[in-house]
Amino acid sequence: MNMIDPRLLRQELTLVADRLKTRGFMLNTERFVALEHDRKHWHHRAESAQQQRNTLSKQIGILRASQQDTTELQEQVVTLKTELETAEYQLAQIEQQLEALSLELPNIPAAHVPMGESEDQNVIVKTVGEIKRSTGIDHIDLLEPYKLILNEQAAQLSGSRFSILKGPVARLHRALTQYMLDYHAQAGYIEYYVPYLVQASALVGTGQLPKFEADLFCLKGERSLYLIPTAEVPLTNLVADTILQTDELPLKMMAHTPCFRSEAGSYGKDTKGLFRQHQFEKIELVHIATPQQSHVELESMVEHVSGLLSSLELPHRIMQLCTGDMGFASAQTFDLEVWLPGQARYREISSCSNFHEFQARRLKARHRKQQKDKTEFVHTLNGSGVAVGRALIAVIENHGTSEGCAIPQALRPFLGGFDFVSWQ
Repeated sequence: MNMIDPRLLRQELTLVADRLKTRGFMLNTERFVALEHDRKHWHHRAESAQQQRNTLSKQIGILRASQQDTTELQEQVVTLKTELETAEYQLAQIEQQLEALSLELPNIPAAHVPMGESEDQNVIVKTVGEIKRSTGIDHIDLLEPYKLILNEQAAQLSGSRFSILKGPVARLHRALTQYMLDYHAQAGYIEYYVPYLVQASALVGTGQLPKFEADLFCLKGERSLYLIPTAEVPLTNLVADTILQTDELPLKMMAHTPCFRSEAGSYGKDTKGLFRQHQFEKIELVHIATPQQSHVELESMVEHVSGLLSSLELPHRIMQLCTGDMGFASAQTFDLEVWLPGQARYREISSCSNFHEFQARRLKARHRKQQKDKTEFVHTLNGSGVAVGRALIAVIENHGTSEGCAIPQALRPFLGGFDFVSWQ
């Protein structure tokens, strides 16, 4: 399983190492060169032993046909069989080490991604909408007096970073979910209902395993299954081990699912409210495209999600992430950050990424024009369309008061036509 083109690693190792360094990853080139040297050595030994064995087998057949003695040749075949088994075993060991090394490698950033070490070097692409509340009451301060968000009861049930929504807030959450699904359907996304539990191989395919095991919830039983961190996992795996027809592409898929994340390493961050939870809901968008289509598909996804936020009358901005701030599997990423008056700053509500062929290589997802044509890896893309809980926060903090929440016009049909929802 190769995540980065193995030919590129072998032929342009220094270039790959330099590109990965821009995202803070130091490739152990000496180890790779040593493993590749050993791989070639044992591959040659195995091929040589097999060829000699085949040649001797033919000679034995000829000698037996003429009733001649084959004892000596048979002894040589036995020796070659041992040599072949040894070479194949050593080759398998080396290839396992190479695969383990390749699984550790993040994706190579696209050439036009800005260089940088952290979010401080991200680039503002566009700011959309007018900020009408530079500061405001936090959503928790608005909702807790009416007991519409029950954090203590959720903690008793499940521990920290879980919440229970009640009454009009639960209804607003549901309305946002339905509105988003309908909004994306009108843009041509096909809706899927997918499993919330997946096998480890599905998570390896999209890049969550093995690197992010600590961020996942694993259920142990007759077989180990993982709770999905995002619908990206089941949706993208729908094209695993497939050869698509080029004229089918791009595919545009979406799913509404709960998402489960342990939030490893985030202790002390965003502990108040709904912003960072172990369980939350999200509409996920996945595109499967040709390499020629994927750049345009990423731009269209970003603009589409921006349009969704604008339709909810939410000020936001589009950020292009620098090399050091992108996710492990991404070649290029744009984050959409919504304005939250309660925090008096923009916060991420959607992340849209082009993975190029990184996931497709893991998944063996390919396409071709005609039956006899050579196959080519597809490009995979995904984006949040969007995190429902964070959209709920944004709507409440940008449109809410201590009495209730003014409903954006686009959302009103999903709340019985009402333009205001009271907290009482």
